Amino acid sequence: MTVFTDKISSVFGFDRERDGFELIETERGEPDPFSFRRNAKREDAPEKERFPRSVGEACETWKLAFRTDVNKDLVLRRFSVGGRRDALAVFMNGMASDEKINEFILKPLMASDKTDTESLILEVIRIGEISRSSDMKEIKSGVMDGLTALFLDGEAQCLMLETHGYEKRSVGPAQNEQVVRGPKESFTESFKTNVTLIRRILHVEDLVVETRSAGGENNVKLSLVYREGLANPTLVNEVKRRLARAKLKTVASSGITEQLIEDSSLFPLPQILSTERPDRAASHVNEGCVCVIVEGSPYALVMPITFFTLMNSPEDVYMRRPLGTLLRVVRYLGALVSVLLPGYFLALALYHQGMLTTEVLSTVMASRRMVFEPIGAEMILLLLIFQMIREAGLRVPGGIGQAIGIIGGLIMGQAAVAAHLASSVVLIIVAASGLGNFCIPDYSTQIAAAYFRIALVIAAWLAGLVGMLSAALLALMLLAGMKSFGVPFLSPFAPRTYSKMPFMLRGRILVNARAEDYLNTSEDKKAASQ
Repeated sequence: MTVFTDKISSVFGFDRERDGFELIETERGEPDPFSFRRNAKREDAPEKERFPRSVGEACETWKLAFRTDVNKDLVLRRFSVGGRRDALAVFMNGMASDEKINEFILKPLMASDKTDTESLILEVIRIGEISRSSDMKEIKSGVMDGLTALFLDGEAQCLMLETHGYEKRSVGPAQNEQVVRGPKESFTESFKTNVTLIRRILHVEDLVVETRSAGGENNVKLSLVYREGLANPTLVNEVKRRLARAKLKTVASSGITEQLIEDSSLFPLPQILSTERPDRAASHVNEGCVCVIVEGSPYALVMPITFFTLMNSPEDVYMRRPLGTLLRVVRYLGALVSVLLPGYFLALALYHQGMLTTEVLSTVMASRRMVFEPIGAEMILLLLIFQMIREAGLRVPGGIGQAIGIIGGLIMGQAAVAAHLASSVVLIIVAASGLGNFCIPDYSTQIAAAYFRIALVIAAWLAGLVGMLSAALLALMLLAGMKSFGVPFLSPFAPRTYSKMPFMLRGRILVNARAEDYLNTSEDKKAASQ
């Protein structure tokens, strides 16, 4: 079975980007050097820029690099420290806070009676975060990020002062992962705010936040968030290795990062969880997963995941056990209806009429009496129209989007039946399938379900229930052969591992002494879990 699955995966190209990594507890190995910029120096790479030793030279260097005659947002502020030592403050207007620079840097330095660098750092400059650097590339990147570079005449290094002051969106409610009970906060585009939102939830000293450049030319930062001692070291090293080998000129968001490090870019289902909820990201970190936060993106990436991770909602644990179980049962039933119902109905109507009662068969025949197109083509057409209505409702403003959904679902449907372009029974089947699709909590999984739904409809159109069953088994084999950062996609059921209660039942909330077994952490296995 495994050999057949591998062949099928090879035919569809799902294994072309997979490197055979498997997360096992005994595996040891060193990753590539943890640098999101490639460490290997290219032959055509420019030499390291020389650090200016005088304020005048530094001023000319910045003017040439940023063409200040055109770029007016770069500020070069020359002044004198205590009237005895020349200095230059370089910052980006709009990215750095003018108030911080004036009150805590310029005024204290101009009024200071001390000029040596150590005394200025310890007694004069009133900024919390101060670092030194002599790498001009790093200095320029910091200035473009909102830092202030302070050059002192005759000094071999400049001081990098934290003066961020750009406008950012405040923390608001989640838009795509809404819950009735539970926190309402969501990630924002602010890098530090996102890290803080996770630290506010996880008050543990072993929480590690490793910040590096995401690579490329725009110097976007990203952070790896995990619990040291709980997260599998092999998993952490594998995430670092994939991030280090990612080759792209610019990394602009978490969506691009996700595509660069996932196992297979052709597989419909996501292999990395993209969430906008800090509580959900913190929950997975607390279970031994690794979270990646990219600067400028209001989403966090969580890895590894399983199919059941995509089907779970943060609201499940905030509800009492009976309500949480009911929500999960409805959600999985809705997903099954969404994927299986159109193909199953089509197979019965075309090849297995004996399984339908006379009344149902008569209703189907009566509804299709004036419809000219085959029922299989009609089903696929209505499914595609449903996707078009859904996409149109998402891309237009809120009130108009709701109106489009009503018009498309009611008026167009009724008009299509009246014009004999579609039958009322098939329209009801497609509508029920669409409602079931909205029960899936993850947006990417909702879109991926359309691939499986249409594939099953085509298989049922060609060969009835036999074709539909064959297509379903093929999809199940592909799922069983898929992995997310070395974790089987159908675990903890295939293969069977130590895990929580059955996935459709909400167990009691107990203290867990061990994270999920399929993550192969090194904790004690004696405790029960919810």
